Formats: sequence, structure tokens, C-alpha cells
Amino acid sequence: MSRRRLRDRLRYPVWNDAERRPRAPLRLCVALVLVGLGVLGGGVSAVVLGLPVPASTVLPMLAVAGATLLSARYVDRRRLSDLGLRREPGWIADLAAGLALGVLLQTLIAAVGLAAGWFRVAGTLVGTAAGFGSVLLVFLVVGVYEELLSRGLLLVNVAEGLRFAGERVAVGAALAVSSAVFGLLHAGNPGSSLASTLGITLAGAFLGVGFVLTGRLSFPVGVHISWNAAQGLLYGFSVSGLGVDAAVVDLEPTGPTLATGGSFGPEAGLLGMSAVLLGTLATGAWVRYRDGDGDGIGTGIGIDPRVTTPALRWHEREE
Repeated sequence: MSRRRLRDRLRYPVWNDAERRPRAPLRLCVALVLVGLGVLGGGVSAVVLGLPVPASTVLPMLAVAGATLLSARYVDRRRLSDLGLRREPGWIADLAAGLALGVLLQTLIAAVGLAAGWFRVAGTLVGTAAGFGSVLLVFLVVGVYEELLSRGLLLVNVAEGLRFAGERVAVGAALAVSSAVFGLLHAGNPGSSLASTLGITLAGAFLGVGFVLTGRLSFPVGVHISWNAAQGLLYGFSVSGLGVDAAVVDLEPTGPTLATGGSFGPEAGLLGMSAVLLGTLATGAWVRYRDGDGDGIGTGIGIDPRVTTPALRWHEREE
């Protein structure tokens, strides 16, 4: 065997010659290291600088977002559009639809819970204007950085790595993996349980479907932001186990934890999981409506091919 052939065989498991970049497993490992360094660096910087809340909370999140973008550009060698950051016709409509859907779903949770006697109104207009602003800023950053990491980087890399199995299998597996990781990332939150991890995993699948069907992050980012904001700031629920000190209407769970999610928040209960499933159906309906040119009669929905087909940066020099 020639030296070149031996070299090629040794390199094959870790390097994709056709795409001129590392293979998906190695890319994800490097991304994990960079994200870990981002969390550590952001957290240490917040402590050293003595930053107040919410800056001390937001800084590590921004560091993770930065690490994600660095990994995507220099390790994955992809364009920002591959992460779903596409300024193209329809992205604003997707964002607006996502924002509206998150508020609607949380309103349904509150309405059903109140009608069933599972929530009681503990107060109204709780907190200060500064408190509302601080929490909203955190939710905005969370909605962007978690979608960049979970859908834009993780889901896309897994889907690309499994293209040999066919588009549907690759995307289905990528949805499952990214959703499971999303659930596990919240497993250490206060009040977490097996039910809460399952609920957050389902929420990850809901957000992933929005990305897979549109090829853009604008829809899931919109849902993510408004889901959290309506859950915490509008109705006073805990958000993934984290309490919020500001709310328009402060609803306290008094019914069975199985239904309400208890101290973790609705995602850990049947109300939240049902809303997630309804939201997934609504996502499909929105995409069908949108692709039907607004006449209400869609042409069908399907996986956006850009989820598994990267627009690599080095292509720019050859176009």
C-alpha cells in the first residue's frame, strides 16, 4: 500500500475531502470544547468584573453564542445562512408568527388551568419596570443563543453527518438528538424531574420542527422568546424551574403537579406538553398557509433541503 493511500485511509474517518472540513462528529466535539470555554470565560468575566444582574446572566450566554458562531465559521467552514440566519423574503413573517404562537399557547395553558381550578391568581402587576426589562432582556438572549446552539449548530451537524441514510432519516435522527440534548441541558434546573426533562425534550422537538420546515431560525427564535416571556412575565409561571419576580398576572399552581408542572413550570405537566404538541401542529399549519401564498390552501409541507445541504464558505471563491 502506498504512503498516500495509507494517509488517506487514516484521514478518512475524521476529514471530509469533498467538503474540505472535519467530519460531523469531530466538528461537534470541537464545538463542545469551544462552548465550554465560552461558558467558563463568560462566567469568570462576569465575576471578575462584578457585573450586576442581568449583565452577569447575559454575558455567559453571549459567550456561548460567540463560541457557536466561531465554531460554525472556522471549524464547520459554513456560512451564517447554514445556521438558519437567513435574511430573505418571509423571515420577518416567520418571526412574527413564532412570537404570536408562543403567547397564544401560554394563554391557552393559563385559560385551561384557571377553568379547571388548577391555578389561582396570586397577584397582578407584580414587580418593577426595571425588573420586567431585565427579565425580558434575558429571555431575548436565551431565545437566540439556545436556538443557535441547539438547532443552528447541533441539529444541522447531525443531519449533515447522517445524509448517507437519506434526508428523512437524517433529519429525524437530528431532531431526536438535538431535542434530547436540549432536554438534558435543562435537567439540572431547580425542581427538575423525569417529567420536566421529557417536557423540555418535546419542546425541543417543537422548536426543531419549525427550523426544519422553514430552513430559518426566525420562527423557532420567535416561539422560544415569546413562550418564555409569556410564561414568566405575562402569567407568572416558573420558566424551566426558574422563578420570575415580575408578572402581569401572577398565577400560582394549586392543582395536581401532573397537570400543572408544579414548581418547574408548565413544561413539566400535561398542560405544557399538550401545548407543545398543539404548537407543533400549528407550525405545520403555518408553513402550509405561508407556502400557499396566503390563500389558505398550501401546497404541502416538507423538509427544507438547506438543513442537510451546507453552503460552505469556500464555495464563495469558486462561484
